[in-house]
Amino acid sequence: MPVADGGDGTTEALVAANRGEYRTTEVEGPLGDPVTARYGLIDSRRTAIVELAVASGLTLIPAERRDPRKTSTYGFGQLLAAACREGVSTIIAGIGGSATNDGGAGMGQALGYRLLDAHGNELERGAEVPGAGAAGGTGAGLIAFLDARLVPGAPLVVEAAGLDAKLLGADLVITGEGRVDAQTAYGKAPGEVAKHAHKAGVPVLLLAGSKGPGWEALEKLGVTSVVTMTEEGIDQREALNEPERMLTRAAVVACRRHEWAR
Repeated sequence: MPVADGGDGTTEALVAANRGEYRTTEVEGPLGDPVTARYGLIDSRRTAIVELAVASGLTLIPAERRDPRKTSTYGFGQLLAAACREGVSTIIAGIGGSATNDGGAGMGQALGYRLLDAHGNELERGAEVPGAGAAGGTGAGLIAFLDARLVPGAPLVVEAAGLDAKLLGADLVITGEGRVDAQTAYGKAPGEVAKHAHKAGVPVLLLAGSKGPGWEALEKLGVTSVVTMTEEGIDQREALNEPERMLTRAAVVACRRHEWAR
């Protein structure tokens, strides 16, 4: 079952868990280039799921063009406006993976707000907004412009996906992370999955590309074993070129080498 922590993959996880549907809309990317952004509808089209990353995300810009002084969340605002036109009563917004640091200023402009400088002049999209980063970036903008409520992403997605029901009768949970470290235990999807599995008495195997400092903290959450792809004889090039096949191979090998008793 797909899970996410409020960043990339949140729309897919919630749409899959709720048997929802997708919509697409044309928006401006973080540098003004046209982008086709996808969002989801669930709960009989009463709730929309949007992600900042698909409209104003870092992956939409080549490395050599990345400059947070020039990027804008205007396209994310357009995405929110498209979701509103669906007639939804609730919008769940994942705000990870941003290429911007405008504090949601561009988003506000796309939604009809006028932002002025000290002389009463309109601020251009992508203009530096003093304190935007310190004020919490787009999350702060969502609160200021839309009276949004900020909640941890991983618990919301895991609960909506119905993980607890799926744990009934399970012998083993397999989850994963690109690089497992101390942060994985705090707010990331694998850590949240491990909490629920531990409560249900189900052992957890976590597959990762590599290990970083502090990965041992996951043991306290209920992760029984952490296995990296390199430990299972898979080199980085193979993992990057064929991730699905290599993950399947790593899971099979790990399950053969390790035993978990309930």
